[in-house]
Amino acid sequence: MSRKRRNRTSLQTIAIFCICALFICITLVGLYRCFSQPLSLPKEDEQQTTVPDDGNTASVPDQTGSQESAVDGRKEDFFTILVSGLDDENGGSDTNMLVALDAAGGSINVVSLPRDTLLNVDWTVKKLNNAYHHGGIDGVMAQVSNLLGIPVDFYVTVDLQAFVELVDAIEGVDFEVPLDMDYDDPYQDLHIHIDAGMQHLDGEQALQVVRWRKNNDGTMYPTADIGRIGTQQDFLTAVAQQTLQLSNWDKIPAMAEIFQKWVDTDLKLSNLIWIGEQALTMGSENITFHTLPGDGAGFYKGISYYTLDAEATLELVNNYFNPYTHELTLDDMDILVP
Repeated sequence: MSRKRRNRTSLQTIAIFCICALFICITLVGLYRCFSQPLSLPKEDEQQTTVPDDGNTASVPDQTGSQESAVDGRKEDFFTILVSGLDDENGGSDTNMLVALDAAGGSINVVSLPRDTLLNVDWTVKKLNNAYHHGGIDGVMAQVSNLLGIPVDFYVTVDLQAFVELVDAIEGVDFEVPLDMDYDDPYQDLHIHIDAGMQHLDGEQALQVVRWRKNNDGTMYPTADIGRIGTQQDFLTAVAQQTLQLSNWDKIPAMAEIFQKWVDTDLKLSNLIWIGEQALTMGSENITFHTLPGDGAGFYKGISYYTLDAEATLELVNNYFNPYTHELTLDDMDILVP
């Protein structure tokens, strides 16, 4: 396996949400609207997620995040979807986002889950991106649910190449690049040379922007990986605005082909179309991005982690991601505080 391939997967957060929320769920609506079917919650027995016992894995409670059933006590037409990019070579889920679709309230909220988020598990390396290795996508869903105290209803996984093809399909994206990017890695045959300011980026250039971490002289985002997440979210907003333009509707067949090739999900096509109808009605101004609040320079037992601010995380979840009609408390969550 190549080092180039391993490093490319680390930026799959863009491919994930662009494909799922911004083009699948929006553009397919114009082609297949007559087949739209509202989402319904998985059966309660299907939500009981158990991570295989490999001798090094903590037990994980079911994904309901509450003693209530999957329907009782839940808000109407409020669903959560985990969007993940998989690092197939290393056996991990390298990037994760949680999408909250509030169809009744008319909003979509997306929270980035930093890859190094500290989990309360008995693994040696207790990072979120290690959850896939211990239980596949079901394991990632269960750990996110356990961490935040809420159910994760559905999942979407996407290959990185989908991002490049999507940007090219909509003929590039206009984006304000925040910093001069000047980086070379001959070993990977990776060369990033993009000036700060407004640029029209094709797929490969856009990938370079969201991959960039530092320059050849060592300069980087002042807030390190959190700054990179901010750039990714800003780019997603730009993609959302451009994808929603009516001029792109003639590109639906090409986008559908990208989806078919690179995306895996437990959502039905009819459900994706319904999500698209909701997103189209809401508009890009009602899609909001967040990052789990915490400290990217945290440590636990000598290992570097992204350690969560428990109170701020609770507030974020209750405000935007809680599918229940009652407020959550810290007792509903499992946040390990060093």
